[in-house]
Amino acid sequence: MNEEAVLELITRKPELKPAQAKLESMQPGSYCIHQSWGFGQIKKYDDASAKLIIDFEGKEGHRMDPGFCVATMQVLPPEHLLARKETEPEAIEAMVSKQQADLVVELLKQYPNGATSAIEVESILTQVIGDVAKFKKWWTATKKILAKDPRIAVPPRKTGMYVLREDPVSIEDELLEEYAQTQSAKRRVAISDKLLEIVQEKPEIKEQLAVVLHGLATAVKESNQLTPAEKLKGAWVRNDLATILEVDFTEFEPVLSDLVSDVKGLDLLLKELATNLQTRALKLIKEAHPADWKDISFSLLKSSSGKFTTDTVNFLLENGFEEDILETFERWQTEQNLKEPVLLWIVKNRNSRKYGNLVRPMISPRLLNAIFFAIDYEALQIVTSRRIPLADILSEDKELIPDLLAEADSETARDLANNLLLNQGFEELTKKSLLARFIKIFPAVQSLLETGEETRATALIVSRESYDNAVAEYDDLVSKQIPENSKAIGVAREHGDLKENSEYKMAKQDQGLLLARRNKLEMDLQRSKISDFSEIGTENVGIGSIVKLLDEKSNREITYTILGAWDSEPDAQIISYKTPLGKAMLGKTPGEEVELHIEGVDSMLKIISIERYVDVVASS
Repeated sequence: MNEEAVLELITRKPELKPAQAKLESMQPGSYCIHQSWGFGQIKKYDDASAKLIIDFEGKEGHRMDPGFCVATMQVLPPEHLLARKETEPEAIEAMVSKQQADLVVELLKQYPNGATSAIEVESILTQVIGDVAKFKKWWTATKKILAKDPRIAVPPRKTGMYVLREDPVSIEDELLEEYAQTQSAKRRVAISDKLLEIVQEKPEIKEQLAVVLHGLATAVKESNQLTPAEKLKGAWVRNDLATILEVDFTEFEPVLSDLVSDVKGLDLLLKELATNLQTRALKLIKEAHPADWKDISFSLLKSSSGKFTTDTVNFLLENGFEEDILETFERWQTEQNLKEPVLLWIVKNRNSRKYGNLVRPMISPRLLNAIFFAIDYEALQIVTSRRIPLADILSEDKELIPDLLAEADSETARDLANNLLLNQGFEELTKKSLLARFIKIFPAVQSLLETGEETRATALIVSRESYDNAVAEYDDLVSKQIPENSKAIGVAREHGDLKENSEYKMAKQDQGLLLARRNKLEMDLQRSKISDFSEIGTENVGIGSIVKLLDEKSNREITYTILGAWDSEPDAQIISYKTPLGKAMLGKTPGEEVELHIEGVDSMLKIISIERYVDVVASS
């Protein structure tokens, strides 16, 4: 916009007078960022319509009111990184690739006092890089470079500010200053850890670290702020720093072995440790528990996950326990004690060169059964929409089920496919997709789908009350009884030898009954059709009929009410249409006889009259 156009606009809209300088900056060729449309370039000002013509990505020639743009658009100076990306693409690309810190310095120069928020820095740099996934990887590496650059003050948190220093400060000086100012034991451990890295590259700063070592040793010994994992890390940093400074650390307290003396707390301690320290912790446990470190390591492996599973396996392999690992995996499988993360590790490494001899013998139909059990168990524990990684890999790895079924026979495959259909850890579409992999290898499994469709087609007529009762029972099973039983099994396992463990055997028997009842309820609820029994007439006996009969043998009259599949009140003469008597009466008319054979007793009943249940209830 030229000066004349700006003055004309202000004349029409005097409230824009304070924004005169910004309006004058809206020149053709200038680059801009709009709140809604993002990055763009002003192409021209159309005098006739009094509109700016701006090219945005994916929306060229967009017309905008300059008055509206005052509040919603930022005009970028020529030196702004996003503008330079268009005018000097090679220079910006060079900084992105090899001069990351210089790129951030150039960015900070655009802000008053050379400072802006971490959120703003990431937002602009994401646009400079142009690809979110590429930016995340690039930014992770760049932050490590920035932390060592003396020109830039890096915020400890994402809510802080990046600041361009007037006088460059080395990272070690900055850390030493922060160390001197903080009273937090946790921060002192973290700062000492960073200084430990730096002193290995810059031995000349050793003299400055004596006070750091003293303060760190005091924090590790006396602070109640540190968790066991933080205290252990602090003790390691303390000892490593003392070694570099040629100080005898054997007099420091606590000694490392004391920090891993509580065997019961080791599982939580290892999970809280950074992954790069977990192998070091295993070696320390071996030193601290020379008599039973092997058993401790296997116990930690049992509840391990992620990288720690690999680290623990590697640690045991390095100590010559390959056969013991395989034997333990197989025992845990027999006891249904292989937990989801370890199962996930096994299937992911089944084709690994390093772990092949250890893992391949496990790849069998039995392992697939263990996988289904673990997925079902996880599904019962989850109250959120969290994904189950083991279920995901079973779905995503199209070779996994064929590998696991390679040694299966048709009957085993059918049983496993049935377990899949009843598993609560999969959505219905996923079940069908996985079942297709079964059918490809064992075509006879197709009959399970056909049987399921026939079963669903044969509806169960039920009353609203009985349906609600069944749903309540099902909810109680899956939310309370089965989880409580799973916990009881876990507790019983801890009592030792399962062959002589009566609590474990009883809990497992209960589990079989509970799961069978759950599966039965699932199938029945899927088939159920709720009825108020109002559709029945009085010409024939149907579901919802009240039937008066004459027992011709005793000449005694008796009345039965025939209701839904789950309705039964013998004292009130209410019977299900699924009972032998109910089935025998269905379709009969008044005057017809009903033959009944129950437990060796023959009876002949004659139908006297038929009423509708809903009419009798309504009139009572």
